[in-house]
Amino acid sequence: MSWEPVGFMFFSGIEAFSLYFLIMCLFRFRFQEHVWQALSLTLLINLQSYVLRNDFTLGNIMPLVTIGFFVLFFAVFVRMSLILSLLSTISGYVIFGVVQTGIAILLFGSIDAAKSGISNGYILQSVSGVLIISGAWLVYRLGYGFSFDLNKLKFKFEDISVILLIMLFLISISSVLYYNETYINIIYFAVTSAYLLYYAIRKDQKSD
Repeated sequence: MSWEPVGFMFFSGIEAFSLYFLIMCLFRFRFQEHVWQALSLTLLINLQSYVLRNDFTLGNIMPLVTIGFFVLFFAVFVRMSLILSLLSTISGYVIFGVVQTGIAILLFGSIDAAKSGISNGYILQSVSGVLIISGAWLVYRLGYGFSFDLNKLKFKFEDISVILLIMLFLISISSVLYYNETYINIIYFAVTSAYLLYYAIRKDQKSD
């Protein structure tokens, strides 16, 4: 019996749950209220990822599948509006991407090296998950994050740029990950996360 599917599901589960935890803490929601639904979500994402990972063509759309699942999760269970579900999911996703890329470089020298063996991938997922959950928890406990009412927040004409950026992100992410150039990944995720965080900070200040 091969334990590889079990390892894949377990370590990918750590990774997916840490993304949920990061987003909930970043936007100051009570993560405890949706833990069981989040665990079900991670299982669904991991099953989908396991099915698609051996298909080269479909494997490249897995980031979009993950984002889609999270957007629906936050819209249905956390009761965010659809556009703000997109904003929070992509903000968390790009921050996660920056952190994980940095960890891959520090531990293995490059993303390619991190993916060169199953054990390396498991180490990267574990370290990323632990650091992100710890960091998000610290941010939450210290009272930082965005506390504006996501359901009452109204979008104005100026927010069209953010909507366009979200659309561009969704269109381009598969291509960026396909070419898998480390510094392109870093720049891409860093610029996107910086802009979205700047936007969220402005919204937070306006809602005070």
